[in-house]
Amino acid sequence: MFTARTTCSRRMSVAAPSSPHATATMKANRGVDTRPEQLLRTMLHARGLRYRVNLRLKVRDVAVRPDIVFTRRRVAVFVDGCFWHGCPEHMSWPKSNGEFWRAKIERTRQRDQEQDRVLREAGWVVVRVWEHEEVDQAMARIRKILENSPRLGVGETLNSQCLPHGRARRKQAS
Repeated sequence: MFTARTTCSRRMSVAAPSSPHATATMKANRGVDTRPEQLLRTMLHARGLRYRVNLRLKVRDVAVRPDIVFTRRRVAVFVDGCFWHGCPEHMSWPKSNGEFWRAKIERTRQRDQEQDRVLREAGWVVVRVWEHEEVDQAMARIRKILENSPRLGVGETLNSQCLPHGRARRKQAS
């Protein structure tokens, strides 16, 4: 049996991948720097927007790693793959080893909801972009959100409830 960890630190037993080929395919899928992420980042950068990539945030004891982070605007962008995150438009459940895939994708959905909730409670704006979305439309949506988000000053980039992991707060010079 495959043991997977959920966001609540509970352990849950589910069936293992159906074959070594399925395992190899899962391992080969990139978790960062996917083509949709790269296209979106290229367009954002070309429009003069600057951001952090895969910045690990620790929010109320929950580690969150958005794909694109605008720290001064407190905007976290996630670029979600249709299969892995269960896109309502394109999701079709695999027939082979269905129990494994359903459990895996449902856990991903639950983790996404938990991360969204924690970030919003800490004052962040969360943007979810599906890989099938047109890059121009996703870009326009993000720009509109950034235009409406207040810019934080140098001494107040992140509050004590949401610091980049492992980074100490800077003391302001008197």
